[in-house]
Amino acid sequence: MRRQRVTQEQAEKSVMTGRLVVVRHGQTDWNKAGRMQGSSDIPLNDRGREQAHEAGRALAEQNEFWNYLGASPLSRAQETARIIGEHVGLSEIETVPGVIERAYGDAEGQTLTFEDSRHPQDLFAGVEPEGDVYRRGVATLKDLVLEHPGENLLVVSHGTLIRRVLLATTPGDWTEHVPNATPIEVDIEGLFAWDPEQLVLD
Repeated sequence: MRRQRVTQEQAEKSVMTGRLVVVRHGQTDWNKAGRMQGSSDIPLNDRGREQAHEAGRALAEQNEFWNYLGASPLSRAQETARIIGEHVGLSEIETVPGVIERAYGDAEGQTLTFEDSRHPQDLFAGVEPEGDVYRRGVATLKDLVLEHPGENLLVVSHGTLIRRVLLATTPGDWTEHVPNATPIEVDIEGLFAWDPEQLVLD
């Protein structure tokens, strides 16, 4: 049987029919102590594991069939994803390097005031530029949606990256910290509408 050619309009419509839900990993001891984590590989604590189970149950109760589960390479995200997967029936987790947390360089392990945490690049060496976090986060999630058109996707990532993606794409007040292990839906139309050339950082 000859395959029917898919038009660009049909492809775009298919992409927009799916869902993309992001989840920050569960709590770690560094979260609890208010220390900057970044790319440091800090594991979940017991409360973080409980939170991951809570998130998994909440997602399972949505009566939604989840097609895909991806996670940052860091162990706190991988374990959160594994626990969530137990509840939603997904045992395979794809490692997604592009949703790893912002690298905070010399700030990692430090306890900063809220104001200092907003501009760590002004105080410490080796901090990943904020604009790069926006760009790689949105680009990575766009690629996942394009690779899985019309599917329901779960991605476990990190607070700073998730908040930047939400600020760029999804209506709402995203000025506060993203809570641990709370599923948040990303606006797919906003994901594809965002223009990185228009990014203005304060």
